[in-house]
Order: sequence, then structure tokens, then C-alpha cells
Amino acid sequence: MTAPDTTAKLTAALPFALSLLTVPLGWIGAVYGGWTVVLLPLYVWWVITGMDALIGLNLENANPETPEGELHWYRRLTMVWFPIQCVTVFALIWYVTRAGHLNLLETLVLFFGVGVMTGSIGIVYAHELVHQRNKTERWLGDLLLANVLYSHFRTEHLLVHHVEVGTPRDAVTAKYNEGFHRYFFRVLRQCPPSAWAAEKRMLARRKASVWDRRNPFWRYAALQVGMLILAALIGGWAGLGLFVFQAFVAIWQLELTNYVEHYGLTRKYLGQGRFEHVRPHHSWNASHTASNWLLINLQRHSDHHFKPDRRFPLLQTYTEDEAPQLPYGYPLMGTIAMIPPLWRRVMNPRVRAWRNTHYPEVTDWAPYKTGLHAG
Repeated sequence: MTAPDTTAKLTAALPFALSLLTVPLGWIGAVYGGWTVVLLPLYVWWVITGMDALIGLNLENANPETPEGELHWYRRLTMVWFPIQCVTVFALIWYVTRAGHLNLLETLVLFFGVGVMTGSIGIVYAHELVHQRNKTERWLGDLLLANVLYSHFRTEHLLVHHVEVGTPRDAVTAKYNEGFHRYFFRVLRQCPPSAWAAEKRMLARRKASVWDRRNPFWRYAALQVGMLILAALIGGWAGLGLFVFQAFVAIWQLELTNYVEHYGLTRKYLGQGRFEHVRPHHSWNASHTASNWLLINLQRHSDHHFKPDRRFPLLQTYTEDEAPQLPYGYPLMGTIAMIPPLWRRVMNPRVRAWRNTHYPEVTDWAPYKTGLHAG
């Protein structure tokens, strides 16, 4: 590979490194305190939303047959994030628990921002990594998830969500008219046992019990306990509390995104417990440029579910005829979702239009919401 080729590939990947700006913003808040503690969430939610408005949509698609060797810089970005995030989180715990210039409110707001970072960036990168076949990438994904105490997400996402999306059997698919706050506590309750059951079924097919060392839940538990111990060793009880707090915020951020991605969208029931295959129109698509840079094309979610093995720089966007479109990027859509009446005003007409476009023959949608088709 020539130097100009290397430079061109690095330049193409560079916009996706917007995530790296969250690190200095966190440290500015820690060192200076005051109003600067809001810089990190302000950047992730509002600066990126403003950039979306200024830059507009990116409707271009990369060649999906691009060889793996051409994606070096994109892969390196996702693989380097775990050490960056891990050092940032634990170093901030060490610093804040020893600094005397931050009051309790400033500290909590700062670590709220850290949770926005570990949720918006860390879990999104973990999502990309656990989808890969490479063991190193999968381990890095596991470590990122352990850093927010949500390791079961890997199992739930790969073995349940991608299989059952758009059906009543998928807890993560938000039902029509279901408000986010009810949805959030529902998925917190339903997803861990669902993931455990999925691994139990897989182990049973191998004629192994849940106590088998191949059950990833033992790895999940060890990694999470290790993270908690490290937080306590570095910052004592205060450090442990701050670590758990940022993890909760990260989980909230993830589930806010999950809520947006499939709200109200269902696969057609074919009878005898079967649903149609997943198509691009079963996920909301968003082509907003800046938020796709920050979230490494997660908003091209229609293609991700259609082709789950496709790496993020190769994900395709779709026209309105092919997949339903969100009016804004995830950062602003997540804010709207926190206000259920506003969310329903924005999204319910879009869901109804989607139903009329793709399933005009379906006249009774109640079973899709109540789960009567779950069997």
C-alpha cells in the first residue's frame, strides 16, 4: 500500500473519530468544575444534533464488497476504544475522589456525562465488536460491556434480538404507544433472564448444562466483578458508587437507543408461530451525517439487521420507499423519547403510515401489541 493510499484511507475514516473528543471534554469538567461538567453530554446530544442540521444527510453508500484489508483504520478505531475508555473512567474516579474542588452535584453531573460517553460510544463500539468473528474483537466488546455492567447484552443481542426482532418474543422491540419509561424498566427486567435462557438452550444443544465453562455468563460475571473491585480499590466506596452510577447512565443511554430503533415496527405473522424474514423496513433508518459519524453508522440500522455481519463503514442507507426514516438523528430522537406525549406526536403518524405502506392487508394490529402472536 502506497503512502497516498494510506493517507486517503485514514482521511476517509477520520470523521468517525468524533468520539475521541469526549475524553478531553470529560477531563475539562473534572479539572475546572462548574458549568464545564455539562460539556460532555452537551457535545454528544446538542453539538452533534447541530452538526446534523448544518451538514444534512449522507445518502452515499460504500461498496459492500470492499475487502477487509481496506477497512484497517475503521477497525483500529473500534479496537482502541476499550483502553481509552477504561483508562478515562478509572482515572477520573481516581482524580475526583481525591480532588476537593468539586461539590456533590458537580461530581454527579460529571459522571452522568461519563455514562453518556460509555453508553453512546462504548456500548455502540461494543455492539460493533461482538458482531465480529475475530476473537480479539469479541473480547474487546466483552470488556467494554463489563465496563458498564451490562455483559448479558452480547447474548441477548446476538441470540435473541437479531433472531426475534419485530416480534412479541423480542423484549427490545418497543411496542406501538409504549412510552420509554415503561419500556426501560420492562427491558431491565426481561432481558437478563431472556439472555440466560438463550445460552441455556444453546448449551443444551451441545448436551451441556448451564454450569459448563462454555457458558459465557461466567465470563460476564468475572469481568464485571473485576471492574467493581478495581473501582473500589481506586476510589473506595465513593469510587464504587460513581462507577455504578456511570454504568446505569450508560445502560439508560443504550436502551433509549434501542427504543428508538424499532419503535412500533413489526414483522408480519405467517401463522404456526412463524414470522416473515427480517427486511430493511423492520428498523428505523437515519442518514444524518454527524450523528452517524459519532455512532459509527448505527443509525443505518435497517441495513444492520438485514446484513448483521456487515462492518459499520459498509452499512447501506435506504430510501423512504425501502425503509422508514427518522426525522432526526438518535441524539435528538432520544431526547424526544424522554417526553412520551411529544414522542407519540412525532412517531405515531409515521408508524401508521408505515403500516399502510407495507401491510395494507393487516386490519387488526392488536395481537402484535398484546403478544398473542408470541407463541
